[in-house]
Amino acid sequence: MDGRDLVRSVSVVGSGRAARGLRTVRAAWRRRRVDAAGLPPRGPERARVPGQVEGVEPGPGGGLIRFSRSELRIVVAVNGAVFWGWDGAGPQPSYALAGGGPEPDPRVVLEPDKDGGWRVVAERVTVVVSRHGAVQVCTPGGVTLRRDLPPRWWEPVGGGTARWMQRSEVAADARFFGLGGRASGPRLRDGAYRLWNTDPGRAFGPGEDPLYLTMPVQLVVADAGTHLVFHDTTWDGTVLLREGEEGAGSGHDRAGRCEMRMDGGPLRCWVMVGTPARVLHAWASLTGAPALPPAWALGHHHARWGFGSEQELRRILAGYQEHGLPLDALHLDIDHYDDHQVFTVDQERFPKLPVLAQELRRNGTRLVSIVDPAVKAEPGNTVYDSGSAVDAFVRDGQGRTVRGVLWAGESVFPDFTHARVRKWWGGLYEERLEQGFAGFWHDMNEPTSFNAFGESTLPRSARHALEGRGGDHREAHNVYALCMAQAGYEGLRELAPQERPFLFSRSGWAGMQRYGGTWSGDVATGWSGLRASLSLVLGLGLCGVPYSGPDVGGFDGSPSPELYLRWFQLGAYLPLFRTHAGLRAGRREPWEFGDAVLEHARVALLERRRLLPYFLTLAHLARRTGAPYVRPLWWGAPEDRALRDCEDTFLLGDSLLVAPVLAPGADRRAVQLPRGRWYDTATEEAYEGPAQVLVDAPLSRIPVFARAGAVLPVRGADGGLELEVWAPARGRTGGGLVVPDAGDGWDEPEIERYVARRQDGGVVVTRGREDGVGEPPYPVRVRGLGRTGQPYM
Repeated sequence: MDGRDLVRSVSVVGSGRAARGLRTVRAAWRRRRVDAAGLPPRGPERARVPGQVEGVEPGPGGGLIRFSRSELRIVVAVNGAVFWGWDGAGPQPSYALAGGGPEPDPRVVLEPDKDGGWRVVAERVTVVVSRHGAVQVCTPGGVTLRRDLPPRWWEPVGGGTARWMQRSEVAADARFFGLGGRASGPRLRDGAYRLWNTDPGRAFGPGEDPLYLTMPVQLVVADAGTHLVFHDTTWDGTVLLREGEEGAGSGHDRAGRCEMRMDGGPLRCWVMVGTPARVLHAWASLTGAPALPPAWALGHHHARWGFGSEQELRRILAGYQEHGLPLDALHLDIDHYDDHQVFTVDQERFPKLPVLAQELRRNGTRLVSIVDPAVKAEPGNTVYDSGSAVDAFVRDGQGRTVRGVLWAGESVFPDFTHARVRKWWGGLYEERLEQGFAGFWHDMNEPTSFNAFGESTLPRSARHALEGRGGDHREAHNVYALCMAQAGYEGLRELAPQERPFLFSRSGWAGMQRYGGTWSGDVATGWSGLRASLSLVLGLGLCGVPYSGPDVGGFDGSPSPELYLRWFQLGAYLPLFRTHAGLRAGRREPWEFGDAVLEHARVALLERRRLLPYFLTLAHLARRTGAPYVRPLWWGAPEDRALRDCEDTFLLGDSLLVAPVLAPGADRRAVQLPRGRWYDTATEEAYEGPAQVLVDAPLSRIPVFARAGAVLPVRGADGGLELEVWAPARGRTGGGLVVPDAGDGWDEPEIERYVARRQDGGVVVTRGREDGVGEPPYPVRVRGLGRTGQPYM
């Protein structure tokens, strides 16, 4: 018995908390006993390295290189992505890949290299393998982007899962991004980052790691080029990063370093090289196109844990209507459940929920329901009984159903790694649709199980189907939420085939974008939480999850009017724009913060509504190209070091630059501008980049700039689509893309391409067509010519 855990047990029981406290103590000891019986003891281990090259076997897209104690398979795909796997590891089976993965490139050549090594030569990349097993990724011009040193394994002498370690080197000027949702990003500084989806159990700030959604995806940006590396293993592990140092002209640079230490799983990875846009396109083609949200999901959402009743929902809706504020969705948290049981409704507090949902929809507002994975372990509970009938719940090594503790008390957990269970779970959303819900947010799906001590999740020895392969929670934990999202998405596709599912999830893994998006989780109320919100959205976008956003105002506490307003203004330019708060937090309705905040929030809401066609275009482009809506400032110029180190400003698509206010008391702020001409959208004053400019940032707005020449689809005064054109610099042209969308359904509209050019003191806009050029089919307004709202010529 661990004395510290005994002390924690006594502390929890004696704290006077609800009866759940005692249950969490029992759950923690039960979890410990299950793992003690179910996990193999870690005995003596034997270290191994690849050894020396002994032979090769050419194959499609590359080949097999045999070493004395291992073998390495390298395949270059037709999209330029490079795969390599040690010890027989192939691309499949994988939870990350969409379909079977890309086809090998038949043009690739495997040929000898110097000193007994080999190299794989492709159009966009060359991979050099040393005779001892180091793997070097180079540009076609021979510049090294990364060098992975020979890996090392630690294998149990009696057999079992081997741990492994992989050290890598990158350029001294390289910067690291990614690894899923990281509050300290988007640029990842020196330190250790754990790859284990974790509910911190409290509101978090920038220092908290890990969080709910981790993934072994790194985007590395250096002068020589950009590359994405994905280590395809779902096991627990740690990534140690150290940025490099340049020798200040002495020539003695220190390379940047990455060290991965994994508790198990295959040692296999993918590398994609090129511009950031090309890399994210290749990543999306590998892991799946991002889901396309319905138009209403790109509007404003209002949520709270603790709405409590239909009367409160009506009060909130009436407040938005009274104050002339648009509201696209209301979210119901666990308090609308009957005794916290998933797929139920408390009939006393919400007696006519379908009627209310219809009323809300007539006013343009959808209802969104929380969905937790835990099912109350009680006969008579419909979900528990139907799940038991199809053997849906996770079991331990002895065949007993694993029990944990969540909001409803003693609970069991579906094994979403089994196709039969996903099918059963997907069918349960019919009850939600009948209640009038139009969208869903998955929560507590790391998965979380309350324990008084130790990890707040399922036992590591718990057994999972893993698509028929079989395994335990050490392998299944990180993909649990991904598989739950798949179950919900596929169920909704079948139940409501004419509508695009709207689903976002607190946890997930590589490939999460196929089924929906995510949100920050319980970000702390404070200025540091505001800064963490932007870091999370930027970092997730660079991992291929373009749709995300924070709890505007923070999950806990009561934000000051200034903090709330600045958070609200930032949220208006993020993909998921949702206010949310915890049970004991202060209100989050804009009118609760005074008349001034209400008026400024109205401006932000109306601007979001005006930009909805632009957000819809970005959503379609994300689906087709993998490019995130929210992009770091260096997106178009990764070689610009000043932009690489800028973390407080972002691009919204290609056309807008947003500079949120992230500190108290600021009414001006410095803004780093990329190359080209940029217009302050409030004053229409033009600035030339690259430069850092100081601009006004009054409480009424945050600085937003438009790129010269940009053609943006916006919502006109009559509600129809309109083109807002920002004048190109003299002698230059501009343009933009528009994807007109009806708001829902599965039609794939044509991408419309527009070109803007100066002519006779004005601006002419034309639409590109297969048979030449034509007039735009929408009204056009030109800005940036010195007269606000200059009409189209």
